[in-house]
Amino acid sequence: MTVTRTSTRFSSRSNARHAEPSNVPTPYDDMPIEDVWREYQKAGSETIRNFLVEKYLHLVRYNAERIYARLPDEVDIEDLMSVGLFGLMDAIDKYDLSREVKFETFCAPRISGAILDELRSMDWVPRLVRHRSSRVEQARQQIEKETGRKATDDEIADRLNIDDEEFRKFRRDSKAVAVTSINRKCFPSDGSRELREIDVIRDPAQTSPVKLLQRRDLRELITKGLSRAERLIVILYYYEAMTMKEIGATLDLSESRVSQMHSSILARLKAQMQHRMRELEEE
Repeated sequence: MTVTRTSTRFSSRSNARHAEPSNVPTPYDDMPIEDVWREYQKAGSETIRNFLVEKYLHLVRYNAERIYARLPDEVDIEDLMSVGLFGLMDAIDKYDLSREVKFETFCAPRISGAILDELRSMDWVPRLVRHRSSRVEQARQQIEKETGRKATDDEIADRLNIDDEEFRKFRRDSKAVAVTSINRKCFPSDGSRELREIDVIRDPAQTSPVKLLQRRDLRELITKGLSRAERLIVILYYYEAMTMKEIGATLDLSESRVSQMHSSILARLKAQMQHRMRELEEE
């Protein structure tokens, strides 16, 4: 579906989201809108169709903003307007002036319906699960408003008029809806930059700076007093995970010689640690 008017073109969803009314004058600007509709429904002119799209484009924003107000922060209102624009185009094609219904009244549910259909298609949770989750949440909120305390499972089940087994199924389904976005705002920040979930999520693959410093200090302590070759054997074996054979090839030594030096280093380090432990005990 392609809609063109002078320099403005709505040929795809990516372009539709950036659509703005044109300021270029047209022959239809001063005509009564009923006459414009009669002319369009008589001739089906693409030029008139584009004029109507731009004239009623504000209805797309109005309906998109109403729906956007009830959605999470990660939803982009421009995406909603992009889908709503296609609902407006469909309403223009199907509008019948003879029914004596204002176009604004006729197109509003089609714009909203197009937006809601798109949101449903993006939702991985089945509608039945969403419905059950919504019923449980509504019952919970009503009970807490009435009693001023946290609602119990039994109270919610009674309010929904369902047995315990059915309520457990409702609760199990509602847990599947507990999904969040990594772009959702986490909590207010004192600075100008907003903190989002992605900023505070723990990354198990990321090494802690404190652990890096501890490993460096431990390496310096262990290799203190060793010769260059001995230091390399310790570092390559314990920090670089190289085999004795690979270390020998790197240092131009035989594998057996590397193994002997490694055993000697361990014996000396063990003696040093025992001596240090005795000193600590005496202190």
